[in-house]
Amino acid sequence: MRRSIWRVVMTLGMSSCLLLGIAQAQAQTEGESDGLWFNVDTLNEGLGEPPEEVSRSTPREAIRSFLTLTDQEEYADAAHILNLADIDAVDQRERGAELARQLAEVFKRGDWLTASSLSSRQDAAIESTAGENPLAGQPRRDIELTALESGGEAYDIRMGRYSLEDDEPVWLIMPESVASISTLYDAYGPSWFEQQLPERLKVSLGPLMVWEWIAIPLFLLLIATLGWIIIKIVEFLAHLLPSGGITIFVMRIKLPVSLLVIAFITRTMLDYVVSFSAMATTTFRVLLVMIIAWSLGSIALRLVDTIMLNMARKLVGEIDDTKSRDERRFLTSLYAARRAIILFTVVGVSLYVLGQIQLFETLGLSILASASVLAVLVGIAGQAVLGNILSSFQLSLAKPIRVGDLVMFEGHWSYVEGIFYTYIRLRVWDERRLIVPVTYFVSKPFENLSVKSSKLYRYVELTLHISANINTLRKKFMEYAEQQEHVVENHRLMCAVTAQNGSQQTLTCYFVTAEPLLGWYTEVELREKMLTFIRDHHPEWWPRDIMVMSHDDIAKGEGAKMQKTIMATSEPKPKSDD
Repeated sequence: MRRSIWRVVMTLGMSSCLLLGIAQAQAQTEGESDGLWFNVDTLNEGLGEPPEEVSRSTPREAIRSFLTLTDQEEYADAAHILNLADIDAVDQRERGAELARQLAEVFKRGDWLTASSLSSRQDAAIESTAGENPLAGQPRRDIELTALESGGEAYDIRMGRYSLEDDEPVWLIMPESVASISTLYDAYGPSWFEQQLPERLKVSLGPLMVWEWIAIPLFLLLIATLGWIIIKIVEFLAHLLPSGGITIFVMRIKLPVSLLVIAFITRTMLDYVVSFSAMATTTFRVLLVMIIAWSLGSIALRLVDTIMLNMARKLVGEIDDTKSRDERRFLTSLYAARRAIILFTVVGVSLYVLGQIQLFETLGLSILASASVLAVLVGIAGQAVLGNILSSFQLSLAKPIRVGDLVMFEGHWSYVEGIFYTYIRLRVWDERRLIVPVTYFVSKPFENLSVKSSKLYRYVELTLHISANINTLRKKFMEYAEQQEHVVENHRLMCAVTAQNGSQQTLTCYFVTAEPLLGWYTEVELREKMLTFIRDHHPEWWPRDIMVMSHDDIAKGEGAKMQKTIMATSEPKPKSDD
């Protein structure tokens, strides 16, 4: 009885242990399949055992083996880097070698792929000491090698980690990517031109093939000649157009138009006529994007400059505040648009180029990948420049001054002739130019005489004898002022004695002019006319100096002798009738 019970207990214990072991093994398998690799039942059965030259333990070793074998034209061996699960086993050897050859050509021309850029870890975990990648330290079982486009569709070439029963996991090109190799080869494979070349010219010589070292200089020479022809055509068309703003605009854009046309022609030739290796093609495409962006930005700038030139001509060649305030506001906005075009062009092209050449990865400047560090570096290095640029945008948006405004800045009576990125150009009344940094200008108080209207009060000040008749002078000033072309609002004309000192008085006559500079000329003319009137008709009204010979009061009349008073005047004494 006891033995029977004991046997039952032992049987149950062994069954429990067996079930627990099976559950643990299944959980481990599922965990490995989910997180570290893909479990497969078969792996490239039709290829046989991989040769010793093939190393597939890490992504870097797998791609390095693939590139080395394809360079040696060992395409059958290189096929071991492909997962041919979607191809029948009997066709895997022949079809795999052909796909390996095609993929090698795609890598050569489609993307500048290097094995050193891939992970050297078996689990392909991202190593990041700076900690900017949220996936750092996590194992991966598939990674992306590159993404290419064909016919407007995007195709990813990815590698996956596969495990076959008890064998070590290996890294292979995934079946989904293998299926797109033929499509990518049609887009990135050798062109018809390259297929006609002899095999001895297709040998690699450094980063390029022999035929590329010959073809690229000839290609550049052809493009340069085409650009020169386009410039001459644009110049010929400009001479056929009537003189004016259109002709000026066409002549200014001849170089940008030439570069734009040859850039599009070059891209077309690279896509359909000739295909270089990935390094040369990537370099060409980055340069072409820079040229296209610069050309479009330059054409836009030339258009704005031409409009600004026509505006300046409409303003009679001189930018001042006698013209419409809307015209001056529009001209100021054009200066702001010009700076915005330059800024967006430079920033856009810089970001694209940095993204294409992967500056932070290839040079290993991981410290610059931090936005905070980059912002500090840029802020320290370009503090003055950035301050001027931001201040210039502030002036253009808030418009405390406009192009053409008359300002009084540090004692200089001048017109705002231009608002640029880092400085303001002022035209002084004597035709001198003041170049003032924007930050310095906005940090100093200035007087804008055109902020509301170009009208300005001016005055003529005369110092006369106390005996001068103010009413006579007032009427004469009114008469002269009303005859002046640039005096406006005659109802605001005024003459008054504003000061008196002994035997002298100060007469001030006020008037309003339409524009400050013309007001100065009007002031000069009115002063000359008033002085001429006094000299010709009332010279006795000139101020006179009196010299006192005695301080005795003759009004008392008690034996006091009359003292003579000598009056010094600018006129000779009149002779006596006797």
